[in-house]
Amino acid sequence: MASAAEQLAGNLSFSSFSKATELKQRIWFALLALMVYRLATYLPLPGIDPVALEQMFTQNQGGILGMLDLFNGGAIQRMSVIALGIMPYISASIIMQLAQSMSPKLKELKKMGEAGRRTLNQYTRYGTVLLCIVQSYAIATGLESGIAIEPGMFFRMTTVITLVGGTMFLVWLGEQITARGIGNGISLIIFAGIVAQLPSAIVSTLDMSAKGTLGGPLVIVALLVMVVAVIAGIVFVERAQRRLLIQYPKRQQANGMTQGEQSHMPLKLNTAGVIPPIFASSLLMMPMSLAGFASADSPDWVTTATALLGPGQPLYMLFYVVGIVFFCFFYTALVFNPEETADNLKKYGGFIPGIRPGKNTAKYLDYVLTRLTVVGAIYLCIICLLPEILRAQYAIPFYFGGTSLLIVVNVTMDTVGQIHSHLMAHQYEGLMKKSKLRGGKRRRR
Repeated sequence: MASAAEQLAGNLSFSSFSKATELKQRIWFALLALMVYRLATYLPLPGIDPVALEQMFTQNQGGILGMLDLFNGGAIQRMSVIALGIMPYISASIIMQLAQSMSPKLKELKKMGEAGRRTLNQYTRYGTVLLCIVQSYAIATGLESGIAIEPGMFFRMTTVITLVGGTMFLVWLGEQITARGIGNGISLIIFAGIVAQLPSAIVSTLDMSAKGTLGGPLVIVALLVMVVAVIAGIVFVERAQRRLLIQYPKRQQANGMTQGEQSHMPLKLNTAGVIPPIFASSLLMMPMSLAGFASADSPDWVTTATALLGPGQPLYMLFYVVGIVFFCFFYTALVFNPEETADNLKKYGGFIPGIRPGKNTAKYLDYVLTRLTVVGAIYLCIICLLPEILRAQYAIPFYFGGTSLLIVVNVTMDTVGQIHSHLMAHQYEGLMKKSKLRGGKRRRR
């Protein structure tokens, strides 16, 4: 006999989707919010010479500006009011999570539940505003060297206010998508920015192949095969789990002894998900974005550092790998505490067969999680370094792999999973009625 979950999954269809009114409203809200985000990328920053801006971006689009423009959906190329994008919020989140691991006061806030979470989110927003002020002032100063129509303090003030307001609007929009839409709002905004750049990247790649600079049709075919293989590898690894057997002892009840229960503790191969590449790239982008807007008469060491830390350079890839590995272990340690998990198992009478409860269970969980994190970090490094190598060797746009493809696949899987969960929840009431679990009338014999 099929289980309730299998019956729910079997009942899912387009007809069930059409009946899920709340789900459709959430999807429409998310789509409209993303349309608003895309429209905001076309609102230009006041006081900018568009011709000079286009020339500057054409000269630097192969470097850090091109990568920043990828995550911002073309907002930097057009120097829109949301040119800073959502990255300052992500950087502030990194700083806040680092502070939580070092500050006892912030640790206590984290344990306070919903009230503590709201306080920590408010601190993150304050940090976002501070980072936006610093970055927007540096951008305003850089734009005054030939791009601003009327340089001066008024231009700097309006630029800072506009860019800070644009980023905080994106933060608010992402929170609204999470609360009233479907999926994670911040991730969907990054997702929309990347997907919006894919058509131009495909056209650029085909144009390079037609001109013979890419190596002919065979390179395009090999590139398509690589993209499919990378997507398949990402899906396989992101869904991979190590299931630890959990045994619960027999319990004495009023009607006799009940049989002991067994369950599994799923540990993902890539527990950190897409967070490490985003954190590592955002940390690398923060100083490099400021250097990218520096004037031509900047010190020699700034020019040298910009060249060495540019995308595709060996030093950049080294720091990128170090950042990914660090955040893999750091974020995994934040989201999974072996000692706390072992204590909870001991409290409810559960244990891993062959492992004593308590400290031995915590050590075993830490041992298994460390090995999984090593494999997950290697996987992320391979996925993220592949486009950098292709860029350095063949000048292929980096949209076809690495962090961008990882974000697109992960966000798609997460959003589809949430839609599936909403559909199953909608079908649950119907299954209850069919099974007569709500006290319906039984047939008379």
